[in-house]
Amino acid sequence: QVQLVESGGGLVQAGGSLRLSCAASGRTFSSYAMGWFRQAPGKEREFVAAISWSGAGTQYLDSVKGRFTITRDNAKNTLYLEMHSLRPDDTAVYYCAARPGFYGTKPEWYDNWGQGTQVIVSS
Repeated sequence: QVQLVESGGGLVQAGGSLRLSCAASGRTFSSYAMGWFRQAPGKEREFVAAISWSGAGTQYLDSVKGRFTITRDNAKNTLYLEMHSLRPDDTAVYYCAARPGFYGTKPEWYDNWGQGTQVIVSS
């Protein structure tokens, strides 16, 4: 198991930027593929971005392509999500998640989750 703690959320105006971090502890971080998901009130949890264990492979939700960037620093056991040109519909609780093996887009594929960090984008 790996323990995950997100940080970096907050209130930002539309067009602004935030960087989310996800600190991992426990078993070897570099052996896990990682993902960012988000959940808005009354909506299902949705995939945002994912990254392979090495960082060489990434995948994004279409609506965030060109605005969000997922990266990881295996030496620091930390996952990041750089978010730019934020829009009110990006408002949600953002979660990081980990799974052994390949990254994927479905929440049910991930068995390690953080507690989430709130992002609010005002118009």
